[in-house]
Amino acid sequence: MNHFRLLLCGFGVLLGVLSCVTEFQPDTVSIPVSLVVEGQITNQPGPYTIKLTRTADYSYKSLNLLETGAIVTIDDNQGNRETLTELSSGGIYRTKATGMQGVAGRTYKVTIVTKNGKRYESDTEVLRAAPPIQKLYYEYTVEGESLVSAKNQGWNVYLDMKDPETTGDYYKWDWAHYEGIDICSKKEQLDGRILGLPCCSPCWDIVRCYNCISVNSDANINGREISRQFIMRVPYKATSRYYLEVQQQAISKGAYTFWKSVRQLTTNTGGLFDAAPATVQGNMHCVSDPATMVFGYFGATGLAEQYIFVDRSTGQGTPDVDAPFYVPDRAACVECENSLYRTPVTPRWWSY
Repeated sequence: MNHFRLLLCGFGVLLGVLSCVTEFQPDTVSIPVSLVVEGQITNQPGPYTIKLTRTADYSYKSLNLLETGAIVTIDDNQGNRETLTELSSGGIYRTKATGMQGVAGRTYKVTIVTKNGKRYESDTEVLRAAPPIQKLYYEYTVEGESLVSAKNQGWNVYLDMKDPETTGDYYKWDWAHYEGIDICSKKEQLDGRILGLPCCSPCWDIVRCYNCISVNSDANINGREISRQFIMRVPYKATSRYYLEVQQQAISKGAYTFWKSVRQLTTNTGGLFDAAPATVQGNMHCVSDPATMVFGYFGATGLAEQYIFVDRSTGQGTPDVDAPFYVPDRAACVECENSLYRTPVTPRWWSY
């Protein structure tokens, strides 16, 4: 089980930064080096991103190594194909902004040929349209302690939607917070002060929660409303408005089963009967060598999206602000990088 726990710690490509604690770790534990795949195509305009990594030897450190130099293609059942371009950062492959776009009713699969010549393919996925988000709203709450502090107050964001009359509908909810920034680089100095360097152009940090896995099915509510679906909690770190984009995803049964299994792993306590990561059945296979392990999931996903501005001016007391920094005179500016965590592109509904 410790062997499996170490593998779970390295499953970060799917879950972001995951903190794992083990009661006992042997001196040397090795696991097979395996490809990890994360990505999807949707019925919203691209570009779409596929991220490839390889598991490392977690006897020494918990990280995934970028898989560079691969050939990644997406195909549909109408004969359309696009080869993705690897970004300069490596391990992340992206379609063109004007390239392939997912269409509800079509099927899709991804093919990966790594630089060592191994070929991987996903199962085909049918892209189903997502029902619209009916309502997105928030409520201010204070949790736990009787005394109100910056850390225990916040705004819970909820969603209402109506499930279609058809059976076999599966959902996943994701969110992204965009924070406009003026400082693109911070570095602690020897005297303990934090040096800040300004951005050369408008820039936004992107905050997501990769291990906040929220899924549901219509097994018990078919054709009825889903009310007060919890999305996330907005922290009290400023009094300014908090910009949030929410995705309601229509996913396949296979993706639903996969993400439920991943969620179970993130909440395991390390007990004797905890499930092992090997039980998480993705839809990727090594077709050139069936004995080769591969993890992850490539999905075809219908999206319904909506945004909300959360008013944090109603918070009590001083917000939980970050450490102060100083900007030297005539400081050189820093370019705003375009990555999964930062962007120079104005968010879709930004209105500040």
